[in-house]
Amino acid sequence: MTYYYKGFPQSTRDEVLHMVNVEELARKAKDVMPEAAYYYVASGAENEWTWRANTSAFNHYQIIPRALTNMSHPQLDTEFMGMKLKTPVMIAPIACHGIANKAAEVGTQKGAAAAGALFSSSTYANKSVEDIAAAAPNAPRYFQLYLSKDWKFNRMVFDAIKKTGYKGIWLTVDALVSGYREANLRTHFTYPVPLDFFTRYLGGKGEGQTVAQMYAASAQKIGPKDVQRIKDESGLPVFIKGITNAEDAYKAIGAGADGVYVTNHGGREVDGEPATVDDLPEVAKAVAHRVPVVFDSGVRRGSHVFKALALGADMVGIGRPFLYGLALGGAKGVKSVIDQYNKELLIDMELTGCKTIEDVKHAKIAHIRYTADNLPSDTDPTRMKPYPVTKYNQMKSDEADASSGASEA
Repeated sequence: MTYYYKGFPQSTRDEVLHMVNVEELARKAKDVMPEAAYYYVASGAENEWTWRANTSAFNHYQIIPRALTNMSHPQLDTEFMGMKLKTPVMIAPIACHGIANKAAEVGTQKGAAAAGALFSSSTYANKSVEDIAAAAPNAPRYFQLYLSKDWKFNRMVFDAIKKTGYKGIWLTVDALVSGYREANLRTHFTYPVPLDFFTRYLGGKGEGQTVAQMYAASAQKIGPKDVQRIKDESGLPVFIKGITNAEDAYKAIGAGADGVYVTNHGGREVDGEPATVDDLPEVAKAVAHRVPVVFDSGVRRGSHVFKALALGADMVGIGRPFLYGLALGGAKGVKSVIDQYNKELLIDMELTGCKTIEDVKHAKIAHIRYTADNLPSDTDPTRMKPYPVTKYNQMKSDEADASSGASEA
């Protein structure tokens, strides 16, 4: 059930998960993940206002049900950039899946492939792109690029992802430096498991690094000319990940981007910026169907997927919930999470007379104004609850590495 890498506990579970909703998994994941690793996933920047607003803001939009539609058995199949998918729900890119499960990105890819969903892997992945591709050779996958200051590194990445069948690149521009993540500071988090691209290029650098140290290796200056250079050198479509307003959408398209990715990095960067779903309508209007729109941040319900599609998204990414599913159930757990979103989305489609995903994109949505909270982060001492201690989530005392930030038995 648990494997130890230098004392760091990694779940080895691979089982179907039963849930009423995906939010349940956040609490259960604490039982198998060390405290520092859990809060690396579960937290946001500063007071976490944007992190919370990403989910609560979906309540600003209301689905208008339709009656007498003479419709049944809606279908989730969709097409994106020439790829035929069984669902518009996709795996959003997140670093270091090995903090959730020993199978890491290989497990996530297997789960996504079993669900017929698009998978994304990060430059900061634990598993190699070769191992990920071998786990599901014919599955659709995109690669999230943290552009390096070192173009030799970038070219190594491009060569590897082309050889292993990646279909495109999400170019990250919303995390040029690390946001002020208090949970990481309080738990002294460092990446506890090697990151493959850094291991193969730098001989192991990546393990034991803080988030801020890892980001420091990335390019902080990214401009329109870089988009075309990445397209030319990779030979792959490039989406700009981190677009939250019309001006940047125009700039991205003008720079030759093949699509835009609307996200605020899950509330992990600028605390106080709008919820991503509140940015989506403006960006979708600016894009005007000239290029596809991808969306993530705060998606916790099938109704959230429905609303995002109706507000202009073509694909809707999920993040933290699939990592909890990976921790609790491996590849089967990841598929279970996607299945839960699909189950809820299908119900909303049937109740609104939407036979296809294309119908959802034309569904009627209402909007109301809202107020916001001003709570401190969940890891603030005034709010933080005792972390559970189980036999699965503790460091082995004789192998513990103090730099990992994991709690010791």
